[in-house]
Amino acid sequence: MEKIILFDGICNFCNASVQFIIKRDTQAQFRFASLQSEVGKKLLTKYKIPEDINSFIFIAGERYYTKSSAALRVCKHLKGFWRLFYVFILVPRPLRDRFYDFIARNRYQWFGKKESCMIPTPDIRNRFLE
Repeated sequence: MEKIILFDGICNFCNASVQFIIKRDTQAQFRFASLQSEVGKKLLTKYKIPEDINSFIFIAGERYYTKSSAALRVCKHLKGFWRLFYVFILVPRPLRDRFYDFIARNRYQWFGKKESCMIPTPDIRNRFLE
């Protein structure tokens, strides 16, 4: 099953999160695309994901997950104790997403943003969809 992560390519926090996932995804299960890229836009259309969703999106097979559900499902596949965070899936989604939305709303102010999407280094370039 293909596992794709769509992220905000100009968000410093989101880019750091992608780097964090790559380091802990020792089996290279995840592929990545920014929401701003052509591939990202095509995936939004393919999975009928509203384009105004400015969220971390996890696509697994034919399903997609957003916000806290996406983050927790990714954690489930990471190396180390990070997979234990998946237990928070038991918390009702509206409550989890309220916490997620608070961070998302403030991410540019707290962490800044780039003028353009990140360019992956040669050693991880093949993990990014083009």
